[in-house]
Amino acid sequence: MTRIVSVGAYVPDRIVSNDELETRLGLTNGWIERRTGIVERRYAAEHEATSDLAVQAGFQALGAGGTLETPIRLLLLATSTPDHLLPPTAPLVAHKLGLVSCGAIDLANACGGFLAALALGHAYCQSQNCSVLVIAANVLSRRIDPNDPLTAALFSDAAGAVILSPTTDAQNDLLSLHLDADGSQYQNLLIPAGGSRTPTSAETVAAGGHFMNMERGGEVYRSSVRGMVRAGESALVSAGLTIADIDWWVPHQANARIIADVGGRLGIDLARTISIVRDYGNSSAATIPLALAIAAADGRIRRGQRLLLTAAGAGMVEAAAVIRW
Repeated sequence: MTRIVSVGAYVPDRIVSNDELETRLGLTNGWIERRTGIVERRYAAEHEATSDLAVQAGFQALGAGGTLETPIRLLLLATSTPDHLLPPTAPLVAHKLGLVSCGAIDLANACGGFLAALALGHAYCQSQNCSVLVIAANVLSRRIDPNDPLTAALFSDAAGAVILSPTTDAQNDLLSLHLDADGSQYQNLLIPAGGSRTPTSAETVAAGGHFMNMERGGEVYRSSVRGMVRAGESALVSAGLTIADIDWWVPHQANARIIADVGGRLGIDLARTISIVRDYGNSSAATIPLALAIAAADGRIRRGQRLLLTAAGAGMVEAAAVIRW
């Protein structure tokens, strides 16, 4: 069995309000909040890259974890915005955290990245009898077209982290995990240029090809809702639980409308939903560990409670987990 020993999080200092964006984009007052439920989001400082955010969240988790019974032998970094395309960012994060004899891997699985890393970390934790540090971090403010209200309104920068350790205590465990993908939805949300399909060139940069493209926003919405509902239901079945057994639902913080729609279909009300999207926006894979860290710090999440985590994102990928905190 595997338990979450500790959590950590980091958000940049810079707060970007709806007023700032709506004024710059020529939108009417309240347009962003009505469509997304977001009021403000965080942007990294000029000197901050993804690794900097990840290191801060990692240090928090390490500090909260105390003395671990098993050493950390793997760091998994879920990110869609690595410092560089090559080399991977995880080894740099591990180095800055002072981790030695420790593998380090980047995972690019969009908004489902944290839960994918949780699943892989759980397997490594069990097979190697060691602890695993899972970090999700993104600097999405540098991947949005500043003139596109559809993406500029949503995305933000943040990092969250958890430490996984082996346990024989059935009271604290990852009860079930679910991962799935639907590649037929691949084109609905993407960064068109910069990869091997369309390498970066002067032409792609001039055309904004290195920015996130979400022209099929309606289908992204529908796919995200279907994916999170399907994943959540599958994880509950695998855990032998129903939604009535769940103390808290912690969804990927895509936007408030998606959270409300998925919650309605799962049958869980807002009183049992951890939502931070209003104040922090959508930082992709980082939203779930950030929400866990915030809710654990303010006392909402307590030991022994059952949590359902769900995510869906570009790819399209879907993921869910049921954990006993």
